[in-house]
Amino acid sequence: MLKTVTLMFVAMSFIPLGDSAGKVLVSQYGFNPFFLAWSRFALGALMVVPFLPRGQFDARLFLDWRIWLRGLLITAGISSILTALQTEPLPNVFGAFFVGPILSYVLSVWLLKEKITPLQTTLLLLGFVGVLLVVKPGFGMTRGLGFAVFAGLCYGSFITANRWLSSLTTPRMLLLTHLTIGAVVLTPFGITQMPEFDNHLIALTLFSAFASMMGNYLLIVAYGRAPASKLAPMVYFQLIAATTLGWLIFGDFPDSMTLLGLGLLIATGFAPFLLQRQKT
Repeated sequence: MLKTVTLMFVAMSFIPLGDSAGKVLVSQYGFNPFFLAWSRFALGALMVVPFLPRGQFDARLFLDWRIWLRGLLITAGISSILTALQTEPLPNVFGAFFVGPILSYVLSVWLLKEKITPLQTTLLLLGFVGVLLVVKPGFGMTRGLGFAVFAGLCYGSFITANRWLSSLTTPRMLLLTHLTIGAVVLTPFGITQMPEFDNHLIALTLFSAFASMMGNYLLIVAYGRAPASKLAPMVYFQLIAATTLGWLIFGDFPDSMTLLGLGLLIATGFAPFLLQRQKT
């Protein structure tokens, strides 16, 4: 369980790192969100291919409707969150985005028939309270936050699909399928919205793609090792990373209510591991 917790923590740190670079590109340099999403998928696929072991590539996976459903979910999610980051602060976007773990939890119980305990449900609800303390539910529903909520719904479905399809192939091949699908679907938008580049913008674009790819790869590995219902509270680490990066990069220092929410999120994320250690 400790290795899975570590994987989740690293994965949940990589994803906001990629989105922080993405926010700089879309909000400060005027990059089109759909171009940036396309570049993430296309560059991510190119980064994965050299590390795919010989004989592991299976083209038949692209004939499976479940693979396409999963790929379209993450494509819609990443495109939507990058659109939201054009106008909204990073912590607010991730706060609205965090309807995802709640949906993932419900879908895992309903569709995957995973067993749950009252403790798991309580921890997830407490984690959601922590999200509310960070986001503060008095904010108005702007267009950007609407995209963030939609991205969260797509992402919650995607991480449940990771568990659903984890036995279908290897994590690297599963990662390559959704990167390839995203690149193919977004190509018409990407090639028509290509901006002018310099070395700085190339580096930011490459970093955004790498961080997003690594975060999703580690997430797939983690969800192949443990039930989605048990990992759902740990997904809140992503909001902690987003709030920290928002402070360090964009100067949004957390207030006392936000810090309280972060503390609650950390507690609910680590509680399952600590309780399991006490039993063994």
